[in-house]
Amino acid sequence: MNLHSEMLYGCAAVVVVVGVRVLAAIAVLGDRDTQETRDTGETSPPQALLRAWRRPLPWAAALLVAVMVAFGIAQLAAPGVIDALGRQPHGDWWRAGTALLVQSSGWFQLLFNLAALVTVAPVAERHFGPVRTLMIFALSGVTAQAVSMSGWSPTGGGDSVAICGLVGALATWYALRGTDLLLRRTAPLVPLAGLVLCLLTNNHGVGLLMGSLLGAGLALPARRPLAA
Repeated sequence: MNLHSEMLYGCAAVVVVVGVRVLAAIAVLGDRDTQETRDTGETSPPQALLRAWRRPLPWAAALLVAVMVAFGIAQLAAPGVIDALGRQPHGDWWRAGTALLVQSSGWFQLLFNLAALVTVAPVAERHFGPVRTLMIFALSGVTAQAVSMSGWSPTGGGDSVAICGLVGALATWYALRGTDLLLRRTAPLVPLAGLVLCLLTNNHGVGLLMGSLLGAGLALPARRPLAA
């Protein structure tokens, strides 16, 4: 394994480890105000992550998951969908958006990204609200795909860059306004990993940094986390 690969895997490990801790902390924070939690006591982080799908249903997260599943089935049934919607060298500008709909590496990428989306999206929606969650997802994803089309990675597709945007936004928000001091100090490792990935011309870094910028913008005003 060369240095480039080691740095890529190192950044991925940082994003996953720190990101999961931030997700759990924010999920617990959002779960404290529910009636069930007030009746039974504070939930554990894994329970809080699962309860992010509680009623009322986080509709934006459900929409993102439904769209991903629908296009996943479509690309498995008709692989030509990937070429029709994914990034292409010198491709049309609209592919920066449609490339988020297909997973060009096949079923493994589809399952991995779907699991990530199911975990991250409802927590983001409970925290930022549905409209801002969709905004972060779309802006982070489209920006990363556009940069990829400019030369970093002209072919392919996937929504992991948009999911990274949600993780970056949550991590940066927590770094600025979180309650756990130790986690606040480690959360900036997520945007830092995004910067390193950008230096390695990996499009996930663009998603992380765009999401981090948006998360910082949502954290700077003194506001409560937005309910779904």
